[in-house]
Amino acid sequence: MRRALLLSGGMDSTCLAYWRKPDLAITIDYGHKAAEGEIRAASAVCNVLSIEQRVIRADLSALGSGDLAGTPADPNAPASEWWPYRNQMLVTLAAMECIKHKIDVLEIGALRTDGFHVDGRREFVEALSALLSMQEGGLKLAAPAADYSADELVRVSGIPMEILAWSHSCHVSDYSCGHCRGCRKHYETMEAVGIEPY
Repeated sequence: MRRALLLSGGMDSTCLAYWRKPDLAITIDYGHKAAEGEIRAASAVCNVLSIEQRVIRADLSALGSGDLAGTPADPNAPASEWWPYRNQMLVTLAAMECIKHKIDVLEIGALRTDGFHVDGRREFVEALSALLSMQEGGLKLAAPAADYSADELVRVSGIPMEILAWSHSCHVSDYSCGHCRGCRKHYETMEAVGIEPY
């Protein structure tokens, strides 16, 4: 069975890359503010773990909102970084790449604690998997860390800190701003696993 990972270069997907050792990692620049930082981090992780990587560029910035797009949050937003239908879009773009590589399962980094975003919930992943699998190629979607919080995933994955240090979690910049929800989650997770904030 061939597996691919949607690798943003953030903490969660970096842990999954180390833990799951996918056959292929797919990183997507969809026109968001932190794209180059994410690509830099994901590429470094793939290089050190010897994982084949594909980078997809599709500028959808005109369709975004919130921190990731550098605009005010949409009134429907459950959080400041909400980008409408983002996970559905990312999975669709990654699935297009998966077909070319005869991938059976695409894995994403949804966590138990992502449930306030509808597209981070287990039922959403299962529904999207059903939709993908009924189409040509029979691709399935999986969220191997769906039972874990971010700090639990760090521990379960066994990832060394020197690899996790490559991760890029900022929502607004190619370098950590230190203030957005992504940076705060990064610092809180590092503290929870016993690493002092840097």
